Amino acid sequence: MKIVWLGHSAFRLEIGSSVILTDPFLTGNSKFTGDFEEAIRGATHILLTHGHDDHVGDALRIARETGAEIVGNFEICSFLEEQGAQNTNPGNTGGRIPCGEFSVSLTDARHSASTMIDGAPIYLGPANGLIVESPGEPTLYHMGDTGVFGDMALIAELYAPRIGIVPVGGRFTMDGPQAAFAVRKFFSFDTVIPCHYGTFDAIAPDPSAFVAAMKGVNTKVWAGGIGEALEI
Repeated sequence: MKIVWLGHSAFRLEIGSSVILTDPFLTGNSKFTGDFEEAIRGATHILLTHGHDDHVGDALRIARETGAEIVGNFEICSFLEEQGAQNTNPGNTGGRIPCGEFSVSLTDARHSASTMIDGAPIYLGPANGLIVESPGEPTLYHMGDTGVFGDMALIAELYAPRIGIVPVGGRFTMDGPQAAFAVRKFFSFDTVIPCHYGTFDAIAPDPSAFVAAMKGVNTKVWAGGIGEALEI
């Protein structure tokens, strides 16, 4: 498995022949200075945690340019179909969505989820986390945007994820110490990757508070820069 951070909550995951983009907020993110076409090259799937613009991002454009399948909750998929998406694979909280050589399960997340149209919020289903499972690969849990909640214990028990992608920016999600608390209390990750920081002035500029709070935990913390890759 190869994991590339593309900024905010956007990642490129390469699993076998699948190229997966999560929450692809790229052209709207001033901190993303990479090559857009390179970042989306060969994309087969786009996984969306929830409907906020900084997570749906360039999903529709990427799907049009690459033919990638959009995977998310029913409301997001229906909304994007109305915008012209041709290839969607919807599910809902608790369901496992087959995606060829891997599957995606949507978990709870404690967050809101909507988009604004003509000044009015449009509901786009629940906010979710993503469990990505593939035979022979470690199970990955992308928490999406969330606060700490007790049923993280059930997610850990049910899926036993070995890789965690965790928001740490504060204000709209857990901050660094809260995220470290959740990781330490509920999970036994081999590797944890902080995200959702440094994008806007309102959130933490870096993951240092999370990294400091994880000291002494037998879990690898990977906080690579935008465009950097981790091989697992």
